[in-house]
Amino acid sequence: MKDTMQNSPPTAVDNLIERSIIDVGIPPCPVILDRFMAEARKDEPDYNRLANIIGSDVGLSAGLIKTANSPYFGMRQRVRSVNEALAILGLNTASRAVAGIILRKTFPNVPNLERFWDASARIARLSGWLAQHFKISGLRADDAYTFGLFRDCGIPVLLGRFSNYETLLAAANREAVRNFTEVEEADLPTNHAMIGCLLAQNWWLPEEICLAIRNHHDLVAVESANSNLPMLSRRLIATGQLAEHIVQQQLGLSLTCEWPKLGHACLQLLDMNETLLEALYVEVQPVAATTE
Repeated sequence: MKDTMQNSPPTAVDNLIERSIIDVGIPPCPVILDRFMAEARKDEPDYNRLANIIGSDVGLSAGLIKTANSPYFGMRQRVRSVNEALAILGLNTASRAVAGIILRKTFPNVPNLERFWDASARIARLSGWLAQHFKISGLRADDAYTFGLFRDCGIPVLLGRFSNYETLLAAANREAVRNFTEVEEADLPTNHAMIGCLLAQNWWLPEEICLAIRNHHDLVAVESANSNLPMLSRRLIATGQLAEHIVQQQLGLSLTCEWPKLGHACLQLLDMNETLLEALYVEVQPVAATTE
């Protein structure tokens, strides 16, 4: 698979890395998501056909209806069908929701992922809330939510492929100085950010979200003065990192040493300071604690 986000032609090194990554076994885009996105991207999508595609999977149908009824969207009336969910969410948000629901179902043979999915869901919801609450310039809540959900999707891929990855992941989480992905690359031919980026590309996610996934542990990428990343990608990274920090601080989930390495740059990018952060800890408690 080509990394379409590179502007320059691929080098021999790029091709070697690409082959190594393919060998890892990135899950292909599921057929049902492919069918849904092919219809959704038409000039005049057929909503009945879209509903039928989703309706062919009971779990996916229930998940989309549950998403539409989430307090996050603040609907006054309960959604009772896939057609209503599509109408309420809109195709853009619905397509991200479908991809997110399928993502969790894609790794049935990787054990002990419940805490990972719980933390990812909380970080995604909180990222969307932060984007909405602070009206972060150029950042839509559904983009922040999607990034939060897919940001670490490379982790279950690597857990399923490398027997030593759980130990390696624990070491990367404890690393206080080196870049998270450097710890991974000391023992692997790739890292979870690159794998997650390629999975997201293959699953129809927007380029800015894919770029944010690829660079979300990179301090230079976050710091606006030295970064070649689009501003949207940098704000996605900063918002997701802030959400993860709050989830860690409030609930003790998704524990890493990333905030001391990236936090200052993230706050600057989001035009926040430590005083505002302390007030945010109190304000955000109900959002971080919610399970919906």
